[in-house]
Amino acid sequence: MALNQQTIEEPLRAQFGDAIVGVEEYLGQWTVEVAPQSLQKVCLFLRDNADFAFDQLIDVCGVDYLEYYDYPADAPRFASVYHLLSLRHNHRLRLRARVLEDRPVVPTVVDIWAAATWFEREAFDMYGLIYEGHPDLRRILTDYGFAGHPFRKDFPLEGHVEMRYDPDRQRVVYQPVTIEERNLVPRTHWQEAEEDG
Repeated sequence: MALNQQTIEEPLRAQFGDAIVGVEEYLGQWTVEVAPQSLQKVCLFLRDNADFAFDQLIDVCGVDYLEYYDYPADAPRFASVYHLLSLRHNHRLRLRARVLEDRPVVPTVVDIWAAATWFEREAFDMYGLIYEGHPDLRRILTDYGFAGHPFRKDFPLEGHVEMRYDPDRQRVVYQPVTIEERNLVPRTHWQEAEEDG
């Protein structure tokens, strides 16, 4: 069975109705938009249904849509995105569940694909997405005392705190960031030539 609008959308809508928010294709890759509260049921169906057989979870990542082109300001700010692979059919599919900024909660899929464990921890650490039911949801890339989520678009580029070794205390200490704000917008040599006159 080839993946197309009909072969993806019809069985999913028949099974889950309005929980399937949309199905779209871009550059040959299919994306299914799912209501977060139905995410686990949809994932289980996609894994166990013989026509889909998405038995492998390739990746889970977070997305922050803050100030994303013409993305509506009142639309959910974050999304949790799942990349699936069917080894039997050699198909790939992307699932996306959008969540609100004030409640960035999605159910975990660890019970469906064990590979989600570390991916969900990373999305939690970097974006602050909360995977409800995750057996060990704690930071994985930043320090345990780290404040904030560094992949959020409103996270300051210099961070909130810096870490240094204090020789008087003979231990590592955290303090507010002391570096000066930098201009991180690259300039071309034409711009530099114009500014130099």
